[in-house]
Order: sequence, then C-alpha cells, then structure tokens
Amino acid sequence: MTTTLALGPEWLKPDVIISWLGPWALVGLALIVFAECGLLLGFFLPGDSLLFTAGLFVAQGAIGFPLWAVCALLVVAAFVGNVAGYYIGRAAGPAVFDKPESRLFKPKHVARTQEFFDKYGTRAIVLGRFVPIVRTFITVMAGVGRMDARRYFTYSLIGGVLWAAGVTVLGFWLGQFQFVRDNIELMLLLIVFLSVVPIVIEIIRARRTPGAHAAH
Repeated sequence: MTTTLALGPEWLKPDVIISWLGPWALVGLALIVFAECGLLLGFFLPGDSLLFTAGLFVAQGAIGFPLWAVCALLVVAAFVGNVAGYYIGRAAGPAVFDKPESRLFKPKHVARTQEFFDKYGTRAIVLGRFVPIVRTFITVMAGVGRMDARRYFTYSLIGGVLWAAGVTVLGFWLGQFQFVRDNIELMLLLIVFLSVVPIVIEIIRARRTPGAHAAH
C-alpha cells in the first residue's frame, strides 16, 4: 500500500507511519492519538487520516488485531489524551498560551479554538474532535477555563468514541471495497479535504462578519 500524492512530508503519511511501526503499530497509533489530543505539540499529527488508514489496514489484515480491540485502544488513548490536556491547562493556567510564535506554536490556533469554544460551548469538546488543530488546543483550553471536570470527561468520552472508533470503523468498512483498496491515496486526500472543510467554513464566516457589522 503506497501513498503517492502530496499529503505532506513522507514521514507524516499515515500508511508510512503504520508500516514503519510494524508489529508496534497499535501501540504507536495509540501514542500518536494521545499526543494529538493531549499535547499542544501534537497538532501537526495526521489524526483523521491515520485513524482511517488504521481501519483499512485492519480490513486487509496488515494490523493483526481485531477491529474492536483497535477501536477500544484508540478510544482510550483519545480520552486519556483529553484528560491530560485538561489537567495541563488547569495546572498551567492562561500562561500556557503566552508564548512567542514559532513553527510549533501559533497564537492564531489559540484564537481559532477560542472562537470555536465560544460558539459551541461544551458541545465543542465533541465537535472539536473532528476539526484538526482545534481538537489539540481545546483540551488545554477547557482546563485553563476550569470547565467542570465531570461534564468535560463525559463529553470527552462521547467525542472519543465518535471520532476514534467512528473514523477507524469507516476505514475498515470502506476497506472492503476494491475501488478503495486500489485508490488509497485518493481516499486519504478525501479525508484530509473533509477534515479541513470546517476550518475553511469558519474562516469564511469570520471574514464575512466584520463586513456585515460595517454595513450597519
């Protein structure tokens, strides 16, 4: 299985990552999901496409574990990552976001996440799972804002199941079709495209809002 289209650096391509991990693929996947959900430095990791590809690999027998076990471990990794991010934010406070811009940290990501949180409230914990970058920063932001822990954990678990298990099962199910198996790179591009659609929509809305206010 190869990915020939431009999906970023070679080492960030989901199939390359899983193939490189070999027999440790499941452990590696869990650690990557944990990092993307709980550590601010994990925002660049290919979460959606990685979960989808994991499902494809399970369908083809390239990952030697049953689908339920893969989904269960990834859900746990996502949930534990969210818990870690929450307590990092709770312990560090607003200072965790008070850093100069760099390749690994951009204030605009924090601002975008704050807007997402303000718009959707506690639902953002679930919805944010499906929005790249937002899913990384929103966990820490919930801790900084001292969101009620019980409510946060409940929404985190729901989001973890829908995202980690849902996207993996989707990859497994689509992996039954020959067209999908023959066009892995196309499917990954589609996943990447769908994952950035929410960001594009929010950017368009943000640009239209000032104009609407100016008209009044």
